[in-house]
Amino acid sequence: MSAEPRLAEVAEPEPAQEAARGTDQAVKETLEDYTLRFAPRSYRRWTPMVVATTALGGIAYMADFSIGAGIGLAHGTGNALLAIAVAAVVIFVTGFPLAYYGARYNIDLDLITRGSGFGYFGSVLTSVIFASFTFIFFALEGSIMAQGLKLGLGLPLWLGYLVSTLMVIPLVIYGMTALSKLQVWTTPIWLLLMVGPLVYLVATDPGTVDRFLAYAGTDGDGGVNTASVLLGAGVCLSLIAQIGEQIDYLRFMPPKTEANKRGWWTAVVMAGPGWVVLGALKQAIGVFLAVYIIAEVGPAAAPEPIQQFKHAFDAMMPSWIVLPLAVALVVISQIKINVTNAYSGSLAWTNSFTRVTGRYPGRMVFVLVNLGFALALMEADMFSFLNSILGFYSNCAIAWVVTVATDIGINKYVLKLSPHAPEFRRGMLYAVNPVGVVSFVAASGLSIAMYFHALGDTLQPYSPVAAAVIAFVLTPLMAVVTKGRYYLRRTDDGIAEPLLDEDGNPSAVTFECHVCRQQFERPDVAACRTHDAVVCSLCLSTDKTGDHVLPAAV
Repeated sequence: MSAEPRLAEVAEPEPAQEAARGTDQAVKETLEDYTLRFAPRSYRRWTPMVVATTALGGIAYMADFSIGAGIGLAHGTGNALLAIAVAAVVIFVTGFPLAYYGARYNIDLDLITRGSGFGYFGSVLTSVIFASFTFIFFALEGSIMAQGLKLGLGLPLWLGYLVSTLMVIPLVIYGMTALSKLQVWTTPIWLLLMVGPLVYLVATDPGTVDRFLAYAGTDGDGGVNTASVLLGAGVCLSLIAQIGEQIDYLRFMPPKTEANKRGWWTAVVMAGPGWVVLGALKQAIGVFLAVYIIAEVGPAAAPEPIQQFKHAFDAMMPSWIVLPLAVALVVISQIKINVTNAYSGSLAWTNSFTRVTGRYPGRMVFVLVNLGFALALMEADMFSFLNSILGFYSNCAIAWVVTVATDIGINKYVLKLSPHAPEFRRGMLYAVNPVGVVSFVAASGLSIAMYFHALGDTLQPYSPVAAAVIAFVLTPLMAVVTKGRYYLRRTDDGIAEPLLDEDGNPSAVTFECHVCRQQFERPDVAACRTHDAVVCSLCLSTDKTGDHVLPAAV
């Protein structure tokens, strides 16, 4: 594996030439790692395992420890572990088709969503949902880092929030090329600091396991009940949108062939839906550590990872090194995930803005917008009402992911009403597809109403279940009612060359976009309406007058 290039080691493409209609800046930035567009075969030079290893580097966030601890302290260990397991199963099942499509067709989750029931502009809704995911979790990780800086360096929380926000900006400027380097060298350190104290505690004091399993929670009596499990699962399911960040890496998978199919599938499952296995383990560890230290720090501070690991390190190391190690673990974890949160969030905002306005203002504008939202949440002390924020947000995230997963799994492969090959180009899709938009709005709207007790206290814990069930039922129902007519505005993109090669992978044949004069592979271009030439997907997105956009098929 060492002979293979990592994501960070591949040279960037040449800067874009002068481009017409204000697309030059967009071309330059998006060719850095093919943001907002199809990732071509010429850029994807890594083995499946290299991609998977890099993708899993972003799962170092500390929020899982807080989430697990919060659920465990409220509902008891038994309910918490069941809630974590239920959420993990749902996340794995829904994440599988999304990860497959991202890796097979080399597109991100927004491009998948466009052609999987939402339409060209309809998926702007879900881009905003994903952007919200990134700044909510940036704020959560930033809050955890600020707690570490306060304990270790005496910084007031408000200043810690500011430091945790500003320090990621230099890293995010350089996109995934810089991020992948960061993930590779920090992951071994992070694993050692996280796993070491846990193994030591269990080995030296087996009684900690018994106390952990017997913990009844502040709101429970030690028994297992459905409402507590579902409330806890709802909080864990707020992480369902993490699959979007996994796909940001998986889209760089090499073509799937007969020779590499075993390694290809292993990498897709491991780095796609498989991320939740590590996430669930971290949540369970969070419960364990919170129960371990609750008598010393109390229930209010027990969910704070800095307190959890400070006391865990204290049991196995000299006191002078405990606090520096705990702070180092928190800071490394925060940086590892928050550079990705800031980066992915900026892409989601940029993607939406570019489609709606036809103008590309530059990704850094939206890096700052995303960081501004995150900083506002931190200064508002979002950590103190973490479970409420995540419980509310999870309804929207579940409705979106389940809708897209159902469209892929049922509408494409069973009903065959949704086009099998993904489509994301302007002109090929309808502006809005009611299949996904109606299903998403209904599922998220009704589940949010349930969450806020609009349908009674009894149904309130079932809001995440409602979001998943409504989206799962409505998505194929809407496809049948509409007969699949709103997926494609036209089926012919005006180019004779097939989109897929003989193995079913996106074709590597290249064409020159006559607007920006860059070379792009077959899936990223369409014929021009007014010239005997082709136009790339991003130039189509920034075409304000629609001169290049193909008309609807008669």
